[in-house]
Amino acid sequence: MINPVTLFDISGKSAMITGATSGIGRMIAEGLSAAGARIWVVARTDDDVAAMTESLSQQGGAQGIVADIATAEGIAAVREALGDAALNILVNNAGTNRDTPLAESRREDFDAVLGLNLSTPFHLVQAVLPNLRTAAQKDDPARVINISSVASIHPGGYENYAYSASKTGLLMLTRHLGRKLASDDITVNAIAPGLFPSRLTETFMGVGAGDDAPKGFQSPIAQRMGTPEDIAGAIIYLSSRAGAWVSGITIPVAGGVFTVS
Repeated sequence: MINPVTLFDISGKSAMITGATSGIGRMIAEGLSAAGARIWVVARTDDDVAAMTESLSQQGGAQGIVADIATAEGIAAVREALGDAALNILVNNAGTNRDTPLAESRREDFDAVLGLNLSTPFHLVQAVLPNLRTAAQKDDPARVINISSVASIHPGGYENYAYSASKTGLLMLTRHLGRKLASDDITVNAIAPGLFPSRLTETFMGVGAGDDAPKGFQSPIAQRMGTPEDIAGAIIYLSSRAGAWVSGITIPVAGGVFTVS
């Protein structure tokens, strides 16, 4: 008989979230922690990591890693900090966006976006693969969850070509890694969020927490931005027994924006 309590239970699992101190990453870290997971907080700034780790430690286990994972040195620091610890869940959330207008985009801007949004998830999976393999079981695979964007589904009106290209590439990387890692009992899936309050939305759209979703991003389900419950629910599903037989998929979490509208 199916037990609805244990079906979505992730208590005791270890989860690493990159870019975990703000925006969607913070929502994911807090959601997984509230559900009983032990959290590895990864971000670039000492104060942010310390504050986030302390906050999460009040409801469960949490450890912080200060690292710039856009660099080889940063990824090596993550690998060293993990040591031989088992890792049940890796959430590749860290990302960036820059204007890359067709008429005047600089190569360094384009490369920086592709580097963090697309290359880094690949190299981080490489680095922590032994830890994922240690955690993986036939009936409870280890999970890699890549955070893409609805920009991978619809080009939108902004000249951020590098961003949309990187997020679309991440979807194929998800499927390709899913095929390779299936024999290791590791699933690889992606989530394509719509508009959530974050530093990126504040910087590029002037939209913060409590603001109405701008025209073009208004959900046919509800004219609002995403909430912590929206993203945490999708993450918990993919991390739990409920999502154990799913790999290579992309779940748009955007209230129907660009999928039914």
